[in-house]
Amino acid sequence: MAGDKPLSQHDIDALLGAVSKPKGEPQGDAKTSSRAVRQGGVKQRDVEARPFDPGSQHRVVRERLHTLEVINERFARQFRMNLFNLLRRSADISVDSVRYQRFQDFSDNLPAPTNINIISMKPLRGTALVVFPQNMVSMIVENLFGGDGRFMTRNESREFTGTEQRIINRVLNLALDAYQEAWRAVYPLKMSFIRSEMQPKFASITSSPSEIVVTTNFHLEVGSLDANFQICMPYSMIEPLRDRLTNVRADASSASDNAWRQRISSELQSSHVELVTQFLDIPVRLPQVLALKVGDVLPVELPKTVTATVSGMPVLECEYGSLNDHRALRVIRILENHANPVSSHTLPEVLDDDETLKESDHD
Repeated sequence: MAGDKPLSQHDIDALLGAVSKPKGEPQGDAKTSSRAVRQGGVKQRDVEARPFDPGSQHRVVRERLHTLEVINERFARQFRMNLFNLLRRSADISVDSVRYQRFQDFSDNLPAPTNINIISMKPLRGTALVVFPQNMVSMIVENLFGGDGRFMTRNESREFTGTEQRIINRVLNLALDAYQEAWRAVYPLKMSFIRSEMQPKFASITSSPSEIVVTTNFHLEVGSLDANFQICMPYSMIEPLRDRLTNVRADASSASDNAWRQRISSELQSSHVELVTQFLDIPVRLPQVLALKVGDVLPVELPKTVTATVSGMPVLECEYGSLNDHRALRVIRILENHANPVSSHTLPEVLDDDETLKESDHD
């Protein structure tokens, strides 16, 4: 015993741990425990057996769905235009990155009450969700009826009214049209509404709560109000399109962008704008304005040309006069960048050769 190496503190702790085990558990040999502790000079961790449930294992999705992110961006742009046509107010929609999570985790984080719309995406198998929380529904209703958000309804655990449900259906149809259009360049899909629920437990779209779903969060802002909404679909639903969704197709994106520009240009060509011409400003003092009486005459000197504006932005330099017993303007120059007149951009004459613009009688 005198020649044996003295026990270290780790050896003592290992021996005490073996002695302190319950009677029902087998106690290992002290020398074996001490040798296991001293082996390699590193203390070994205890390994415990854990139950394995094949039905509840978390699947790891390693690839990134680049094309799906492009689809979400297209959807945001198209849905923004659809909401403007509905609300007649500018809406801003931003897109978060695509997330992979268990359906149980997704449903547990949904606020209550929530409008959960179950949709199909034919020919893909399965169903997806379009989730509108109550604050988004209240925001749409507020803006649709001319409100500015000062008297928003509180979040209450109640069912949506008939009016709210009809508005939800209109917004959902706009969203489905935009989402279907966003998918068209990648894989044509037919979106259709199945039913709506308020409780996540009645809107299951997976065979198991641990099945992986692909979710995208969208942030909507209208004026001073904002809200989030989600689109959720099972990963198994879009897995047959994995090759299409993981590859970045620059050519398709470029073609889609060109088509988008052409569509915007076509829409702008049919837009109606109000052209306003302000002839002159008369600088006067406040006492002079207060002293004015009926019949007073303010002497003015009319300019030779006037500037026509659209929404306050100067766009044209014109001469003024009369034509066919109507006040008229003749464009002489287009104001480039809405500020600097450029003589080379002279518009063609609108009048016929035998017609002339008469100067207006200002006497």
